[in-house]
Amino acid sequence: MKNQPDRKVLFRSDDIEICLQEDLYPEKFSRSMMIEGKSSFNLLFLLSQNIHLEAQDCRTRFKFKKNQYILHYSPQENTAELWTENQEILHYLQIQINYDYIFHLINPKSNKENADILENMIKNNYIFLHKQTPPYMTVEMHMIVKEMISYSKKGVMQRLFIEAKIIKLLILIFEQFNEKNTVEESPEIPSMIKKFVDENYHKNIKVEEIGKCIGINQNKIRKEFKAQYNITVSDYIAELRMLKAKKWSLIKKP
Repeated sequence: MKNQPDRKVLFRSDDIEICLQEDLYPEKFSRSMMIEGKSSFNLLFLLSQNIHLEAQDCRTRFKFKKNQYILHYSPQENTAELWTENQEILHYLQIQINYDYIFHLINPKSNKENADILENMIKNNYIFLHKQTPPYMTVEMHMIVKEMISYSKKGVMQRLFIEAKIIKLLILIFEQFNEKNTVEESPEIPSMIKKFVDENYHKNIKVEEIGKCIGINQNKIRKEFKAQYNITVSDYIAELRMLKAKKWSLIKKP
C-alpha cells in the first residue's frame, strides 16, 4: 500500500508555501498529511473526486467533491489527514500564507471594510458560503490554479507572479462570499437551472427559453445562476460546448 503520495513544493518563501499533492497511480487507498503552520491561512483546492479530510485537532471529518475549496485560518500548528478510497486519485493544491503577510496586505486599520474582511478570514467564515456546503471553484479560479501549477520561472519573477495570483484568488473568494450573502435566493433554483443546461446545452437554448421551460423569470435566472456559480448562464453553456468539442476532437484523432 502506498501511504504517502508524492508531495511537490511549487513555491516557498518566508511568507508563502505552495504544495501540490497528486497520486497518479493510486493503489487501494491514497493518504497524505497536510500541515498548517501556526498563525497561517490555508487555501485548499480539491482537484479530485471524493476526498476525505479529518482535522486532527478537533477530529472533524469532511468529504469534498471535486473542485471545491476552503480558506481556513489556523491559530496553532495543526495537521489534517486526507485520503481517497477505491483507487481514486488524491489531488489537491495547498497554499499556506502567514498571518502577518495577510495583515499587511489587507491593512485592517485603514477602514472598516478591510477590518471586516480580516475578521471573516480569522473566524473561518469563508469555508462554508451557504448551508454548510464548501464553495466550488469558479472558472477563473481554475485558470489561476493551473497557471500557478505550470509556471516554470524562478526567482523574483516567480515570487511576483505567485503573489499577484494569490491576491487575485482572494479577491474572487471575497466577491463570491459577498454575492452569496447579498442575493436572497432559493438554493434549489440555481441547481435546477444548471441541471437543465447540463441536459440541454447541445441544443440551441437561450436564457429566455430556459425561463419558459422551468417557469422562472429570465432576469432571476441570470442573477441567481451568476451568484451561485460565478459564471453567466451563456458563458457556462459556451464552456460546456467547448469541452464537448475538445472531447470529440480527441476521439477522432487517429
